[in-house]
Order: sequence, then C-alpha cells, then structure tokens
Amino acid sequence: MFKSWLSKNPYQLIATAAFVDLFILCVAWEWFISPLRPGGSWLILKAIPLLFAIPGLWKGNVYTMQWASMLILLYITEGLVRILETGVNFWMAALETAIGTVGFVCLLMFLKPIKARAKAAKKERAAAEIPE
Repeated sequence: MFKSWLSKNPYQLIATAAFVDLFILCVAWEWFISPLRPGGSWLILKAIPLLFAIPGLWKGNVYTMQWASMLILLYITEGLVRILETGVNFWMAALETAIGTVGFVCLLMFLKPIKARAKAAKKERAAAEIPE
C-alpha cells in the first residue's frame, strides 16, 4: 500500500491531503469548534463539494484537478473573509486559507507540465497541417 503512495506525484498527494484536511476542518469548525449557532449550523454542508473531488484527485484525473483548482478558491475566499473575525474563528480561517492555498498551488504545479505538453502537441499538429 505504501509503495503505491510513493509512485504518485508528490503534488497530487499533497493536494489530495489538503482537500481531506480542508473537509475535516470545515466539518469540525461548523459542527463543534465554533459553529454559528450552538449545536452546529447548516454551513457544515459547505464541506460536501470537497468529497466529490477527493477520489478524482487521488486517481490523478486531470479534469478533476482542473475543476478542483477552481473549487478550492471558494474556500480560500471564505477563509480570507472570515479571517477578520476574532478568537478561534480567526485561527480557523487562517488555517483554512493556508490549507486551501497549499492545495491550490499543488494543483497548479501538477497541471503545469500537463498543460505544457498539450500546448506543444497542439503546436505540432498545427505545424503539420500547414504545408510549407
């Protein structure tokens, strides 16, 4: 099992871990650490979209990585907005922003060589179509 982890791209592993950590953080924050209402709030549902991305991230699905990079920006934005709060909410928002930023950067670093290869292939196809 550990050997299969080592065969994966490190950016892929870190991005997947960031999504799992972000899910745990969102659930804990809105359920029992500092909910908007005692006993938890409906904001706990904000963690559900992260669950849809995790399997695709683990498999290295490029399409999932692309839309997940846009999804995680919502969590970074929420963290930046809620960082203006006081007490434990400040620290939770700072943690959410940090985890989200790490996940976003890792997704971009994973996708960068894939995009470069796709651009090169497109350029080769275009050059092959134009007779000189």
